[in-house]
Amino acid sequence: MNSLLAVDCVTQRFGQLVAVNEVSMLVAEGELRAVIGPNGAGKTTFFNLISGLFPPTSGRIYFDGKDITALPPQRRVALGIARTFQVTEIFPELTVRENLRIAVEVTGGHRLRLWLRRRAEGEIRARVDELLALGGLGGKADRLVGELSHGDQRTTEIMTSLALEPRLLLLDEPTAGMGDQETYAIAQLVRRLHRERGLTIVLVEHDMRVIFHLADRITVLSEGSMLAEGVPEEIGRNESVQTAYLGGAR
Repeated sequence: MNSLLAVDCVTQRFGQLVAVNEVSMLVAEGELRAVIGPNGAGKTTFFNLISGLFPPTSGRIYFDGKDITALPPQRRVALGIARTFQVTEIFPELTVRENLRIAVEVTGGHRLRLWLRRRAEGEIRARVDELLALGGLGGKADRLVGELSHGDQRTTEIMTSLALEPRLLLLDEPTAGMGDQETYAIAQLVRRLHRERGLTIVLVEHDMRVIFHLADRITVLSEGSMLAEGVPEEIGRNESVQTAYLGGAR
């Protein structure tokens, strides 16, 4: 498989603090990669570098062979990179359908158009309905997002990101703050997007049950540096990982 995402020896400094230290990672097209590590390991900073919130101090980032190191987030979205955040980023005062419609219209180039042709209107409605069904949100389509459970809000955010038609989806702790049932639902959604839709996904996640059941490969960060990388079975047996992240045992 070809590498869709290539991170080449990136470093991020904030003054004297080295948040990410010469980290490299190759993600194949169609792969589900997990990035894990203890608090302060540099996971969110690493995600911010990939999504373009700021450029690395040194190193390069490539997407589908194109150097995107200096590209801002909106240019990366246009190339096919979408992400979610630890704090859910949606419009709580709008319905689920309206949130999805905004993303679909932007993707289709219909932003700020007051009137749409009948064909365009039909295509937008069909795409919104498809996303609602895929996320299991059909019965909640016309409810305000702010009234929904945390799990349904997170699902809405993921489907809004999917409306951008990404080739690479970055998920930043998608199950944070959830109970077992909501965690299971989100994990199943991620599995469907990966296995049935063939979507390339990189996720930061704290729940090891989710990681070891979903990920093709796992990258482990510790104190901003790469600690280990491999398939779940290898990471589970790695003594350095157990000591630094898993408390000595899985």
